[in-house]
Formats: sequence, structure tokens, C-alpha cells
Amino acid sequence: MDASARRLGWYLTLGGLLAVIDTTVTVVALPKLVGDLGTNLTTIGWVTSGYALALVAVMPTAAWAIGRFGARRTYLTALLLFTAGSVLAGTAWNVESLIAFRVLQGLGGGLLNPVGMAVALAAVPAGRRGRMMSLLGLPVLVGPLIGPVLGGLLLDHASWRWIFWINLPVGLLAVFLGRSVLPVAEPGGPAVRLDVVGLLLLCPGLALAVFGLSVTGERGGVVTTAVLLPLVLGVALVTAFAWRAGRVRQPLLRLAVLRAPGMAGGAATVALFAAGYFGSFLIIPAYVQAVRGDSATLAGVIGIPQALTTGLMLQVATRLVDRGSARRVVGLGIATAVLGTVARVLVLDADTSYPLLATLGAVIGLGMGATLMPTMTAASRSLPPEDLPSGSTLLTTVSHTSVAAGTALIAAALSWLADRLAPSLGGAGIAAATRLDPASRLGLVPELSQATRLALAVSAVLLALAWLTSRWLPAAPPADEKTTSHPEVTRSRG
Repeated sequence: MDASARRLGWYLTLGGLLAVIDTTVTVVALPKLVGDLGTNLTTIGWVTSGYALALVAVMPTAAWAIGRFGARRTYLTALLLFTAGSVLAGTAWNVESLIAFRVLQGLGGGLLNPVGMAVALAAVPAGRRGRMMSLLGLPVLVGPLIGPVLGGLLLDHASWRWIFWINLPVGLLAVFLGRSVLPVAEPGGPAVRLDVVGLLLLCPGLALAVFGLSVTGERGGVVTTAVLLPLVLGVALVTAFAWRAGRVRQPLLRLAVLRAPGMAGGAATVALFAAGYFGSFLIIPAYVQAVRGDSATLAGVIGIPQALTTGLMLQVATRLVDRGSARRVVGLGIATAVLGTVARVLVLDADTSYPLLATLGAVIGLGMGATLMPTMTAASRSLPPEDLPSGSTLLTTVSHTSVAAGTALIAAALSWLADRLAPSLGGAGIAAATRLDPASRLGLVPELSQATRLALAVSAVLLALAWLTSRWLPAAPPADEKTTSHPEVTRSRG
């Protein structure tokens, strides 16, 4: 990878980092926001959920925007939109205005990852994309570590408004740098028309499906009309989009890219692995706080080794898929994550050693680092340059939607299991244990430990299914640099 491509990769990492940090930075501020804005925890939760829904809803438009306006203009516009939403969120006067401005943030942030990936993959030959993906994967490591810490520092020493205003100098710097770093090319022009029908099917469909899944998780899997209606409608809209996409000349998202070697297997692997891996993130914090009665800070510390090994292995594995079998690298990665998760299932009880849990988390992190970004690299390798925008948009949309689905599924399983094993919780789920007095909570520790162990087993099953779909990834190493560069690699300064 030459110096200009490396510089581009580092620049795109900055944009990805902004979007990831803003997903996590508000979590620590929610209790403070409840008091300052005079609302309740359920309503304030939409500060995070609204942002996440906007991210998912806007992602499918990335391929069209690249073709119509060009990747450079689309990326810089998304950065400006994200930065404007950040400034407005800091000026919010009530919870409704804050949620609205967070949605605006999400509409900008949702385009950064798919557009950035399309630009990055087009800048290097197919046989060198792994190294570029190793840079694009850094926000996955750094974001979850920086977000909560940064949010805590700003809350303790300034105001919750600064968790949004801090994006202003960073966003403006990114826009300024992007004018010289991002490649310039002619956009697709008027011939690239917006598939309005597809837009009205896919974007609301994804948002409704994610909303329904999220509510299902919050209610412990209890299915009501409020849950079932948006979920069924969302799935129906997405299904209608998929049926229609193969029958129009310029669909919003070209699902035909799934016919490329490795793309279908890669998308399925990303979906199952993201659901199982990220869905399990809530289990250890729930175990530490609700079962053991310890602090949220301790739960975060236990997760640090997992984040570190993810980042380290990511740098190795993404380079390995440039030289060897993606199927072998990803298969070993998933197997490692499965073994670490199964080991956690076996050892988790009322008094499991925290260092042991952290060590097993580090093993799972090694598996993660060898799976998600390497899978995306292998899946996109066979795509011709003109299909990279659709391919990157599809993979990032699948990933984000699966995270929401997996989190909802495992949250529902955890709440349902806790209610069945500990009926004295009154059907309020495992979170109710944090409100019990110490003596009452201690009496339920065996049952709650069993609930977390079984919920973690759901994650292990999803990861194991991902190993099966990874068998569809290419077995042979990539050919040497035979792929021509994308037109947007041709640079001119503007």
C-alpha cells in the first residue's frame, strides 16, 4: 500500500471514529440527562436509539449518493451534517429537541462508514485490500474505549453539552483535510436516478425492523402489538424491496452483487457473527452489576483485554487474507471466538474469577479481530470497481442491522430466563436485581448466574452458525494485483 493510500486510510479512520464514539459517548450521560431535561430513563434512551435508527435507515442510500454526487462530495457533506447535528444537540432545550438533533447526527454518521469503505477499497488493488481494512477497523477498537471515558470526563469537569460540542473542531478539521486527501472524480450525473420506491421500502423497513427488535429486547421478549406491528411491517417492506431490486434497472441497492464469489457467504457470516458477538456485550456487565452487585466501572475494565486483542489481531488477520486463504483465517477466528464463549459458559457461576473472565474475553477478542473485517475484505475482493459502492453499503448495512437484532435477541433471552428462574423478580427482568437490597440479591445469585450462562450460550450458537457460513468464503489466496483502479482513485486537487 503506497503512501497516498495509507494517508487516505488514516483519514477515513477519523470519520469512522467520530461515528463509533458518538454511539457510545452518550451512554454514561443518560442518568444526567434524565435530571437536567426533566424526563425519564425510557424516554431518554431514545437519545441513543434515535441515533442508531438513523444510522441504519440512511446507509442504503450510500451507493446511490456516490453514483449521483461522487464519493468525495457525499463524504464531506455527511461530515458537515454530522457536525451540524452535534452542535445543535449541544444546544438542545428539551428531550424532544435533543432526540431530533441526534437523528440529524445519525443521518450524517450513517453515510461515513459505507462511503468511506467504498473509497478505501477502490484506492487499492484487490490483493491489497486487507491492509486498508486493517486501518478502517481501528474505530471498532478505539471507539468503545474512548467513548465512555471521554463522556465521563466531560460530564465530571464540564457539561453534558460538551459531549456533542467536542465534535465541532474535529469535524471541521476532517472536512478541511478531506478537501486535499479524498480523491476527486466526476459523479454519475443525471443518469444515476434515485430509486424513490426502493427508498420508501428499504429505509423505513430497516428502521421499523430495528425498532421492533429493540422493543422486543427491552420487554424481555414479550410480544405485544407495539412490538409485532413495526417488526412485521419492517420485514415486509425489506422483503418487498429485495423482490423488486432484481426487477428494476437502477435499484437503490444492487442485490445482484451477492452473486459475486464470496459475497453471499461473507454477508451471511457478517450477519451471524455480528449478532452473536455484539449481542453478547450486555451479558458480562449484567452479570457484574446485577448478579455480583459490583460497579459498572469494573464491568468496563473486564472488557479492556477483549478490545485490545481485537485490535492487535485485526492488524495481523487483515494482512493474512491478502496472502492466504480467507476461509482458513476467518474459520480459525470464529472457532477461537466460539471456544472462548463456550469456556465462559462453562465457568460462569456465582463467584467466577474476574481475571478469568477477562482472560477468556481476550481469547474472544482474538477471534473477533480475525473475523469481521477480514470477512468483509474477502467478500468484496471479487467485486469490480463499479460494484464497490453497492458491496460496501450492503455489508455495512447488514452489520449494523445484525448488531441491533443480536442485541435484542440476547437481551430478550436474558430477561426471559431471569424471570423464569427467579419469579420473585416480578417479571421485571434481570435489571430488577440491581434495585434489590444486598441480602435479597444474594439469595437469587445462583438463579441469575444460570440465566446469564444460558443467555451467553445463545451467543455461542450464533457464532457457531457463522463458522458454517464462512465455509462459503474463497479458499484460494487472491491473485496478484489484476484489478484495475476505480476512477475515483485518479486524483486532482480541489
